[in-house]
Amino acid sequence: MKSVLVVCIGNICRSPMGQALLAQALPGVSVSSAGTGALVGHPADAIAQALMARRGLDLGAHRARQVSPALCRQADLILAMDDAQRRHVEALYPPARGRVFRLGHVAQVDVPDPYRQGQAAFEQALELIDAGVQAWAERIRKLQSP
Repeated sequence: MKSVLVVCIGNICRSPMGQALLAQALPGVSVSSAGTGALVGHPADAIAQALMARRGLDLGAHRARQVSPALCRQADLILAMDDAQRRHVEALYPPARGRVFRLGHVAQVDVPDPYRQGQAAFEQALELIDAGVQAWAERIRKLQSP
């Protein structure tokens, strides 16, 4: 497992937080993010930046980008926030089927979009993202061990 793509809608809230946490948990893996309806060029949401800063992670350089067949092709694993995004990625790039899962796959949960919903919604989303990242990081580490 060399590369993971984290997907949400706008690529300014959930997927940048997931990207940062997954990159921290898996230092040898290339982790990127994109959106199904990205606010292309926009920085990460200020609340997302503040929550990540509390964890020592800097989202200041993040700029939203649109998910594309090229990004999907490069990723060994694609993690979406919900089933609709998973299906969107599979429709956009059918060869990705079998490599696209929900971030909350193990817990069988979706990560709701906190955009414009305030601090509490971001904290709830981050809690779910963090749990999903930990579950996937553990699975990926097991795949990588000899």
